[in-house]
Amino acid sequence: MAIYRFRISFEDFDEVSREIDIKTNQTFEDLHRAFHRSTGYNADKSSSFYVSTDNWIKGDEIAILPNQRKIDNGVALMEKSKLSNFIEDPHQKFYYIYDFERPFDFHVELIKIILENDPNIEYPYVVKSIGEAPKIIDKNNIGSFAVGAAAASTDFDFLNELDFVPEDTEELEAMGGRGIMAEEVDEEAEDEEKDEFGDGDDFADEEYGSDKEEY
Repeated sequence: MAIYRFRISFEDFDEVSREIDIKTNQTFEDLHRAFHRSTGYNADKSSSFYVSTDNWIKGDEIAILPNQRKIDNGVALMEKSKLSNFIEDPHQKFYYIYDFERPFDFHVELIKIILENDPNIEYPYVVKSIGEAPKIIDKNNIGSFAVGAAAASTDFDFLNELDFVPEDTEELEAMGGRGIMAEEVDEEAEDEEKDEFGDGDDFADEEYGSDKEEY
């Protein structure tokens, strides 16, 4: 049985790609799941392959976990769609969107047709893996991450938010000298005021001392 070799690459991350060998009678779901075993992403997400032109213009859709609208429109399902039924060109291309809620776009290209499969290999098989797949931030954990970050915050957080570097000192002073130095500035001002007028209690004693003696 013949083998298709597909190259799958991130549309926005050209340096990350996978090459996967798969039997011609296997399905798009087999390709979908094999790819995400190599990326570490959850394969159980609504996703679609699209038969594509050389310019990546999308045509017929092959979906997994489609929404009701697509089902009503009779979309082809990955688990029921053999790859060979959609290959019309020895360099056939597919546009692939993973997880419509937080989509990543991919280019899928048939780069080789191998006439005989290797009986010692379990297909689909990742032949080549280049680059690390970008991390996906779980939107459900954003709140807890923010709380953790707040707990670890320091007096320098406001500088980090401003992308402060030592060369920004003049800019910081132009802002009024507030920030982590505010308390020190206030303390110095208070000390200078005391030096000029003396301690408040001593001042009161000197001014009203004679009255105290009379009483």
